[in-house]
Order: sequence, then C-alpha cells, then structure tokens
Amino acid sequence: MSAHRQMRALTSARGIAAWWVVLYHLRGALEGVPPAMEAVLAKGYLAVDFFFLLSGFVLALSHGERLRAGGMRAVPAFLRRRIARIWPLHAVMLGVALLLVAVLRATGRTTQDFPLAELPAHLLLVQAWGFANPLCWNDPAWSISCELAAYLLFPFWAMAMDWRRQPVLLLLAVVGALLALLHGAFALRAAADLGQDITHLGVLRCLLEFATGTVLFAVWERGRRRHWRPAILMAFLLGAGWVLGLPETAAIPGVLAMLLLALAFAGDGPGTWLDGAVLHRLGEISYATYLSHFLLWFAFKLAFVHGETIGWPCALLYLVLVLAASEALHRLVERPAKAWINRLPIRRSRTPLPAPRSPRG
Repeated sequence: MSAHRQMRALTSARGIAAWWVVLYHLRGALEGVPPAMEAVLAKGYLAVDFFFLLSGFVLALSHGERLRAGGMRAVPAFLRRRIARIWPLHAVMLGVALLLVAVLRATGRTTQDFPLAELPAHLLLVQAWGFANPLCWNDPAWSISCELAAYLLFPFWAMAMDWRRQPVLLLLAVVGALLALLHGAFALRAAADLGQDITHLGVLRCLLEFATGTVLFAVWERGRRRHWRPAILMAFLLGAGWVLGLPETAAIPGVLAMLLLALAFAGDGPGTWLDGAVLHRLGEISYATYLSHFLLWFAFKLAFVHGETIGWPCALLYLVLVLAASEALHRLVERPAKAWINRLPIRRSRTPLPAPRSPRG
C-alpha cells in the first residue's frame, strides 16, 4: 500500500482535530450546550498534541530517509520546505491582526491582545521560545513556533539513528520513555492538564511528542497492518485509566499516540470512512483553518456579538465563514507561496539525493 494511500486517514484526522480546536474556542459563547458536549469541546486543546505527534510521523515518513542519505547537505532544502509550509500564512494572519489593531484604535478600543513590542518575535515565529508572550496576536500560532523548533532539531535526530532498524519492543519502550518524560515535566510544574503553562512547557511538549511521532513511524514501518488491534486496545486502556483518575498528562499523550498508530495501520487495509473526499479536503485545508479561526472569531465578535453568548444560527454563520476562509487562504496564500519559495534557488549538491517520499511537506 502506498504512503499516499496510507496518509488519507491521517489527513482526514488532522482536519477533524483542527475543527475540534475551532469549537474549543467557540464553546464559551454557545447557548444551551449539553454538558456532555461541553466536556468534549473543553478538551479541544488536546488536538494540538495530536498535531505534534502527527507532524513527527509525517516528517519521518517524507524526509527521514532523505536526511540520513544526504546528511547536512540535505538540511537547507528540508528547512526551506518547512518554512514554505508554515510561514507565509502565518505572516498573512499577522497582517490581518494589524488591520484589527487599526480598527480597534480607530474606534477607541483597547489593544492589549496585540502588544506591538512583541510583534517581531511573533513574526519570526520564536514567541514560544521564551522571547515573548506566546498567547497574544494570533494565539494558535504558539504551536507553530514550537513546531519550528522541532523542525530545526529534526535533521539531527533523523541522522543520529535510523529507528526503523530497531526492534518493535524497543521502539515502544522509547515511546513510553518519551511520554514519561513529558508527564514528569508537567508534574514538576504542577500542571495537571496538557494545555497549562504553555509559556514554560509548550516547546518541550512539542519536542517530546514530535520525537514520539517519529518513533511511531518506525513502529509502523516495522509492523505495518499487523498491530492496529493492539494499538486500539492500548488506547482504550489508557483512556479508561484517565477516566478512573490517571493524570491527563500521563494518559492522553499515550492515547493519542496509539490512535495515530492505529490510523496509520488502518491506512494499509481497506478504505474507511476517513477516506471520504469531504473529510480529506478538511484535512488538506486544516492549517488554514487552524491559523485563521481565532482572529476570525475576534473580528466576528466585534461585528456581530454584543452579549456574552450567541445563538446557534450566529454560530453556524461563523463556522461557515471559517470554512470559506480556510479554502480561500489555502488556495490563494498557502499553495502559491509554498510553490514560490520552493522554487527559489539554493546551492545544489553534486550527488543527487533521494526524492522525498509522499506526502510532500
């Protein structure tokens, strides 16, 4: 089964996760949300942990072998591709935020959510590295800043060891060790939830989960479709442990890791509901959804929301606007900017490197 076919389910899952984040930020303004739904939406920040795991998995699949074969001469092209993937849309959204600042000032409103002194750090995507408050300007971009740190370190991680050559049991032990380190770091900061203390724990949270994703890719390479049932069972057991009192920081990263692995294994078998065209498209435009929805909600509230809550028709209008903006930004910003940056000349090695594996990042 091709890597492209295998990734359809993961792409769709990424789209679902992005909309979980959208609803997480919207939930406080919704009227009449049933308690069970509120409990699910309130955990939408966990989608970011899935993104970190998935990012490590995908980059190990698409670039790990190329980096090992090319060594340091392959790093510039890798980093260019990653910058082309994440930075142009981020810069555009900061431009949108500056327009909001102009509107706020023109109407005599406060702009404390957009501190100009911290804009350079946000523009350079280093706001989560201790240089600025990561939760201002465009709040969701804090995780993209963390991803950039992972991208810079990934070539060294990939070149240090080919995890695909290790026994599956050892790989699973490494996964357990990485996630245990994550839980330990949160425990030291007395943070019970994965969404807490982003200023101090955000980058570490990303790096450990990203590294876990790369090792999960090696498990998938070694096991292929044989291990999806044990992965689902382990996710269920960890989830049950969480319900019974196991700390979120100890249980949920493992649950998400096993779900990711199960989805990857499922991609080697017959088609599933996650292969559908609509869900797959939501996954393709999910980066635009993730980066645009927060500022769009800020602007939407300025224009249409005059109380603490909104009705479902108004909420539906906002969600439709997010979907339309995601499609437009993907078509008009993401794809052309990525293509233009990837065409920029860089110094070529005389020895040809292996082509990146699909999907292309």
